[in-house]
Amino acid sequence: MKTTTFLFLGLLAVTSVLAQKPNDARSPREIPPSSTGGRLSVENFQALASNPADYHIPYGKDENQFGDLRVPSGAGPHPVVILIHGGCWKADFATLRDLAPMADALKAEGIATWNIEYRRLSQTGSGWPGTFLDVSKSVDYLRSIAADKKLDLTRVIVIGHSAGGHLAMWVAARSRLSSGSALYVKDPLPIRGVIDLAGTGDMEAFIQFEQHGCHGAVVEEMLGGKPIDVPERYVQASAINMLPLGMPQVLIWGRNDDIAPIWLGERYTLAAKQAGDPVRLVSIPDVGHFELASPLATTWPAVRSEIVALLAKQP
Repeated sequence: MKTTTFLFLGLLAVTSVLAQKPNDARSPREIPPSSTGGRLSVENFQALASNPADYHIPYGKDENQFGDLRVPSGAGPHPVVILIHGGCWKADFATLRDLAPMADALKAEGIATWNIEYRRLSQTGSGWPGTFLDVSKSVDYLRSIAADKKLDLTRVIVIGHSAGGHLAMWVAARSRLSSGSALYVKDPLPIRGVIDLAGTGDMEAFIQFEQHGCHGAVVEEMLGGKPIDVPERYVQASAINMLPLGMPQVLIWGRNDDIAPIWLGERYTLAAKQAGDPVRLVSIPDVGHFELASPLATTWPAVRSEIVALLAKQP
Protein backbone atom coordinates (compact mmCIF):
# COMPACT_ATOMS: atom_id res chain seq x y z
CA MET A 1 0.00 0.00 0.00
CA LYS A 2 1.41 3.39 -0.97
CA THR A 3 2.09 5.64 1.95
CA THR A 4 1.67 9.37 2.09
CA THR A 5 3.50 11.94 4.16
CA PHE A 6 1.52 12.80 7.23
CA LEU A 7 3.24 15.93 8.52
CA PHE A 8 0.87 18.86 7.97
CA LEU A 9 0.48 22.32 9.43
CA GLY A 10 -1.99 21.77 12.23
CA LEU A 11 -3.94 23.60 14.82
CA LEU A 12 -0.74 24.93 16.40
CA ALA A 13 2.62 25.60 14.80
CA VAL A 14 5.28 23.11 15.76
CA THR A 15 8.81 24.43 15.77
CA SER A 16 10.47 21.04 16.06
CA VAL A 17 9.60 17.37 16.25
CA LEU A 18 11.50 15.25 18.74
CA ALA A 19 13.68 12.72 16.98
CA GLN A 20 12.97 9.31 18.49
CA LYS A 21 13.96 5.83 17.46
CA PRO A 22 10.95 3.76 16.37
CA ASN A 23 10.14 0.81 18.61
CA ASP A 24 9.41 -1.40 15.59
CA ALA A 25 12.06 -3.18 13.55
CA ARG A 26 10.39 -2.26 10.26
CA SER A 27 9.74 1.19 8.92
CA PRO A 28 6.29 1.94 7.44
CA ARG A 29 7.69 1.69 3.90
CA GLU A 30 8.76 -1.91 4.49
CA ILE A 31 5.23 -3.13 5.17
CA PRO A 32 4.14 -5.58 2.45
CA PRO A 33 1.09 -4.85 0.30
CA SER A 34 -2.31 -5.71 1.72
CA SER A 35 -3.84 -9.02 0.70
CA THR A 36 -7.39 -7.72 1.11
CA GLY A 37 -8.09 -6.46 -2.38
CA GLY A 38 -6.08 -3.25 -1.99
CA ARG A 39 -7.46 -2.46 1.47
CA LEU A 40 -5.35 -2.35 4.60
CA SER A 41 -5.36 -5.67 6.43
CA VAL A 42 -5.36 -5.94 10.21
CA GLU A 43 -1.86 -7.47 10.06
CA ASN A 44 -0.44 -4.54 8.12
CA PHE A 45 -2.34 -2.04 10.24
CA GLN A 46 -0.88 -3.48 13.42
CA ALA A 47 2.62 -3.53 11.86
CA LEU A 48 2.79 0.25 11.38
CA ALA A 49 5.82 1.74 13.11
CA SER A 50 5.56 4.17 16.00
CA ASN A 51 7.74 6.00 18.50
CA PRO A 52 7.74 5.39 22.25
CA ALA A 53 5.28 7.49 24.24
CA ASP A 54 6.66 10.37 26.29
CA TYR A 55 4.97 9.10 29.45
CA HIS A 56 3.50 5.75 30.50
CA ILE A 57 1.04 6.59 33.28
CA PRO A 58 -1.13 4.25 35.37
CA TYR A 59 -4.61 5.50 36.22
CA GLY A 60 -5.50 2.45 38.31
CA LYS A 61 -3.93 -0.55 40.04
CA ASP A 62 -4.61 -3.20 37.38
CA GLU A 63 -1.80 -3.78 34.88
CA ASN A 64 -4.19 -2.84 32.07
CA GLN A 65 -5.23 0.46 33.63
CA PHE A 66 -2.75 2.86 32.08
CA GLY A 67 -2.36 5.38 29.31
CA ASP A 68 0.42 6.53 27.00
CA LEU A 69 0.78 10.30 26.93
CA ARG A 70 2.49 12.16 24.09
CA VAL A 71 3.08 15.87 24.50
CA PRO A 72 4.33 18.20 21.74
CA SER A 73 7.27 20.51 22.21
CA GLY A 74 6.44 24.08 23.12
CA ALA A 75 5.15 25.89 26.16
CA GLY A 76 1.56 24.73 25.96
CA PRO A 77 -1.02 24.28 27.26
CA HIS A 78 -1.76 21.80 24.49
CA PRO A 79 -5.12 20.59 23.17
CA VAL A 80 -5.74 16.91 23.87
CA VAL A 81 -7.07 14.01 21.85
CA ILE A 82 -8.10 10.97 23.88
CA LEU A 83 -7.53 7.84 21.77
CA ILE A 84 -9.43 4.58 22.37
CA HIS A 85 -8.31 1.55 20.39
CA GLY A 86 -10.58 -1.18 19.10
CA GLY A 87 -10.25 -4.94 18.70
CA CYS A 88 -13.73 -6.24 19.45
CA TRP A 89 -13.26 -5.37 23.15
CA LYS A 90 -11.01 -8.48 23.29
CA ALA A 91 -7.58 -8.75 24.92
CA ASP A 92 -6.19 -11.09 22.29
CA PHE A 93 -7.22 -8.88 19.36
CA ALA A 94 -5.59 -5.52 20.04
CA THR A 95 -3.84 -3.14 22.42
CA LEU A 96 -3.35 0.61 22.59
CA ARG A 97 -0.30 0.05 20.35
CA ASP A 98 -2.71 0.11 17.38
CA LEU A 99 -3.29 3.86 17.71
CA ALA A 100 0.31 4.80 18.54
CA PRO A 101 1.06 5.83 14.91
CA MET A 102 -1.92 8.18 14.98
CA ALA A 103 -0.71 9.54 18.31
CA ASP A 104 2.69 10.26 16.77
CA ALA A 105 1.08 12.07 13.84
CA LEU A 106 -1.01 14.26 16.13
CA LYS A 107 1.97 15.08 18.34
CA ALA A 108 3.75 16.34 15.22
CA GLU A 109 0.72 18.61 14.67
CA GLY A 110 1.10 20.20 18.11
CA ILE A 111 -1.66 18.10 19.70
CA ALA A 112 -1.20 16.05 22.87
CA THR A 113 -2.64 12.54 22.94
CA TRP A 114 -3.78 10.32 25.81
CA ASN A 115 -3.85 6.81 24.33
CA ILE A 116 -5.65 4.63 26.86
CA GLU A 117 -5.60 0.96 27.70
CA TYR A 118 -8.45 -0.78 29.51
CA ARG A 119 -9.46 -4.24 30.67
CA ARG A 120 -10.70 -6.30 27.74
CA LEU A 121 -12.65 -9.52 27.43
CA SER A 122 -11.07 -12.56 29.08
CA GLN A 123 -9.20 -10.32 31.53
CA THR A 124 -10.31 -10.21 35.16
CA GLY A 125 -12.77 -7.38 35.76
CA SER A 126 -13.53 -6.75 32.09
CA GLY A 127 -16.96 -6.44 30.49
CA TRP A 128 -19.82 -5.05 32.55
CA PRO A 129 -19.16 -2.75 34.33
CA GLY A 130 -15.37 -2.92 34.46
CA THR A 131 -14.42 -1.99 30.90
CA PHE A 132 -16.70 1.03 30.94
CA LEU A 133 -15.49 2.17 34.35
CA ASP A 134 -11.88 1.85 33.17
CA VAL A 135 -12.57 4.11 30.22
CA SER A 136 -14.35 6.62 32.47
CA LYS A 137 -11.53 6.62 34.98
CA SER A 138 -8.85 7.03 32.33
CA VAL A 139 -10.63 9.99 30.73
CA ASP A 140 -11.20 11.76 34.05
CA TYR A 141 -7.61 11.06 35.11
CA LEU A 142 -6.50 13.82 32.75
CA ARG A 143 -7.45 16.21 35.55
CA SER A 144 -4.68 14.73 37.68
CA ILE A 145 -1.92 15.27 35.14
CA ALA A 146 -3.06 18.33 33.17
CA ALA A 147 -1.15 20.98 35.12
CA ASP A 148 2.13 19.08 35.25
CA LYS A 149 2.00 18.03 31.58
CA LYS A 150 0.68 21.39 30.28
CA LEU A 151 -2.61 20.06 28.90
CA ASP A 152 -5.52 22.32 27.99
CA LEU A 153 -8.62 20.65 29.39
CA THR A 154 -10.87 23.20 27.69
CA ARG A 155 -9.84 21.65 24.36
CA VAL A 156 -10.37 17.90 24.66
CA ILE A 157 -11.97 15.54 22.16
CA VAL A 158 -12.32 11.75 22.08
CA ILE A 159 -11.54 9.52 19.10
CA GLY A 160 -12.13 5.78 18.93
CA HIS A 161 -11.67 3.16 16.24
CA SER A 162 -13.97 0.14 15.84
CA ALA A 163 -14.83 -1.13 19.35
CA GLY A 164 -12.98 1.94 20.57
CA GLY A 165 -15.38 4.02 18.49
CA HIS A 166 -18.23 2.51 20.47
CA LEU A 167 -16.44 3.41 23.70
CA ALA A 168 -15.69 6.93 22.46
CA MET A 169 -19.38 7.46 21.71
CA TRP A 170 -20.19 6.11 25.15
CA VAL A 171 -17.76 8.62 26.72
CA ALA A 172 -19.67 11.36 24.93
CA ALA A 173 -22.96 9.96 26.26
CA ARG A 174 -22.02 9.04 29.84
CA SER A 175 -23.16 12.35 31.33
CA ARG A 176 -26.69 11.21 30.42
CA LEU A 177 -26.53 8.24 32.80
CA SER A 178 -28.68 8.33 35.91
CA SER A 179 -27.07 8.18 39.34
CA GLY A 180 -28.51 4.71 39.79
CA SER A 181 -26.47 3.25 36.93
CA ALA A 182 -23.52 0.98 37.65
CA LEU A 183 -21.64 3.09 35.07
CA TYR A 184 -22.45 6.47 36.63
CA VAL A 185 -19.63 8.83 37.59
CA LYS A 186 -20.13 12.24 39.10
CA ASP A 187 -18.87 15.27 37.16
CA PRO A 188 -17.32 13.58 34.08
CA LEU A 189 -14.61 15.51 32.25
CA PRO A 190 -16.25 17.78 29.64
CA ILE A 191 -15.25 17.17 26.03
CA ARG A 192 -15.78 19.29 22.94
CA GLY A 193 -16.87 16.46 20.70
CA VAL A 194 -16.32 12.91 19.55
CA ILE A 195 -15.02 11.27 16.38
CA ASP A 196 -16.12 7.70 15.80
CA LEU A 197 -14.05 5.71 13.30
CA ALA A 198 -16.39 2.87 12.32
CA GLY A 199 -17.60 1.97 15.79
CA THR A 200 -21.15 0.98 16.64
CA GLY A 201 -23.27 3.38 18.66
CA ASP A 202 -25.77 0.59 19.26
CA MET A 203 -24.62 -2.64 20.89
CA GLU A 204 -27.79 -4.54 20.05
CA ALA A 205 -27.53 -3.61 16.37
CA PHE A 206 -23.96 -4.95 16.21
CA ILE A 207 -24.96 -8.45 17.33
CA GLN A 208 -25.83 -9.45 13.75
CA PHE A 209 -22.24 -8.64 12.66
CA GLU A 210 -20.25 -9.86 15.67
CA GLN A 211 -19.53 -13.39 14.46
CA HIS A 212 -18.07 -12.23 11.16
CA GLY A 213 -15.92 -9.42 12.51
CA CYS A 214 -15.16 -10.63 16.04
CA HIS A 215 -15.51 -14.43 15.84
CA GLY A 216 -17.73 -14.70 18.88
CA ALA A 217 -20.65 -13.35 20.86
CA VAL A 218 -18.63 -10.38 22.10
CA VAL A 219 -21.58 -8.07 22.73
CA GLU A 220 -23.34 -10.59 24.94
CA GLU A 221 -20.05 -11.28 26.74
CA MET A 222 -19.42 -7.56 27.25
CA LEU A 223 -22.85 -6.90 28.70
CA GLY A 224 -23.45 -10.19 30.47
CA GLY A 225 -26.36 -11.46 28.41
CA LYS A 226 -28.66 -10.95 25.45
CA PRO A 227 -30.90 -7.89 25.12
CA ILE A 228 -33.84 -9.87 26.47
CA ASP A 229 -31.81 -10.82 29.56
CA VAL A 230 -30.27 -7.45 30.53
CA PRO A 231 -32.13 -4.78 28.53
CA GLU A 232 -31.09 -1.97 30.88
CA ARG A 233 -27.42 -2.65 30.17
CA TYR A 234 -27.95 -2.29 26.44
CA VAL A 235 -29.59 1.07 27.07
CA GLN A 236 -26.73 2.31 29.27
CA ALA A 237 -23.96 1.00 27.01
CA SER A 238 -25.23 2.43 23.71
CA ALA A 239 -25.03 6.10 22.75
CA ILE A 240 -28.06 5.73 20.47
CA ASN A 241 -30.21 5.07 23.54
CA MET A 242 -29.00 8.19 25.34
CA LEU A 243 -29.58 10.79 22.64
CA PRO A 244 -29.36 13.73 22.46
CA LEU A 245 -25.73 13.98 23.55
CA GLY A 246 -25.60 17.74 23.12
CA MET A 247 -22.18 17.88 21.47
CA PRO A 248 -20.69 17.56 17.97
CA GLN A 249 -20.41 13.99 16.74
CA VAL A 250 -18.51 12.99 13.60
CA LEU A 251 -18.76 9.44 12.30
CA ILE A 252 -16.18 8.47 9.67
CA TRP A 253 -16.76 5.27 7.75
CA GLY A 254 -15.32 3.35 4.84
CA ARG A 255 -17.89 2.38 2.23
CA ASN A 256 -16.25 -1.06 1.88
CA ASP A 257 -16.13 -1.86 5.59
CA ASP A 258 -17.18 -5.49 6.03
CA ILE A 259 -16.41 -5.67 9.76
CA ALA A 260 -18.66 -2.83 10.93
CA PRO A 261 -20.83 -2.02 7.90
CA ILE A 262 -21.62 1.62 7.21
CA TRP A 263 -25.30 0.85 7.81
CA LEU A 264 -24.48 1.13 11.53
CA GLY A 265 -23.25 4.67 11.03
CA GLU A 266 -26.16 5.65 8.82
CA ARG A 267 -28.66 4.34 11.35
CA TYR A 268 -27.01 6.19 14.23
CA THR A 269 -26.69 9.44 12.28
CA LEU A 270 -30.38 9.43 11.41
CA ALA A 271 -31.36 8.86 15.04
CA ALA A 272 -29.01 11.60 16.31
CA LYS A 273 -30.31 14.11 13.78
CA GLN A 274 -33.88 13.31 14.74
CA ALA A 275 -32.91 13.94 18.38
CA GLY A 276 -31.53 17.36 17.41
CA ASP A 277 -27.82 16.62 17.83
CA PRO A 278 -25.07 18.14 15.63
CA VAL A 279 -23.91 14.98 13.86
CA ARG A 280 -22.28 14.20 10.52
CA LEU A 281 -21.42 10.99 8.74
CA VAL A 282 -18.30 11.20 6.57
CA SER A 283 -18.42 8.37 4.05
CA ILE A 284 -15.17 7.50 2.23
CA PRO A 285 -15.41 5.41 -0.98
CA ASP A 286 -13.18 2.39 -1.66
CA VAL A 287 -12.05 2.16 1.96
CA GLY A 288 -12.35 -0.70 4.44
CA HIS A 289 -12.12 -0.87 8.22
CA PHE A 290 -8.49 -0.22 9.15
CA GLU A 291 -7.44 2.61 6.83
CA LEU A 292 -9.46 5.04 8.96
CA ALA A 293 -7.02 4.68 11.87
CA SER A 294 -3.79 4.89 9.88
CA PRO A 295 -1.99 8.23 9.47
CA LEU A 296 -0.29 6.78 6.39
CA ALA A 297 -3.50 6.02 4.52
CA THR A 298 -5.24 8.25 2.00
CA THR A 299 -8.00 8.69 4.59
CA TRP A 300 -5.75 10.64 6.96
CA PRO A 301 -6.32 14.15 5.54
CA ALA A 302 -10.07 13.73 6.08
CA VAL A 303 -9.63 12.40 9.62
CA ARG A 304 -7.05 15.05 10.48
CA SER A 305 -9.31 17.80 9.17
CA GLU A 306 -12.15 16.70 11.45
CA ILE A 307 -9.82 16.59 14.45
CA VAL A 308 -8.51 20.10 13.85
CA ALA A 309 -12.04 21.46 13.28
CA LEU A 310 -13.41 19.94 16.50
CA LEU A 311 -10.54 21.24 18.61
CA ALA A 312 -11.01 24.71 17.15
CA LYS A 313 -14.76 24.72 17.73
CA GLN A 314 -15.93 26.95 20.54
CA PRO A 315 -17.51 25.03 23.46
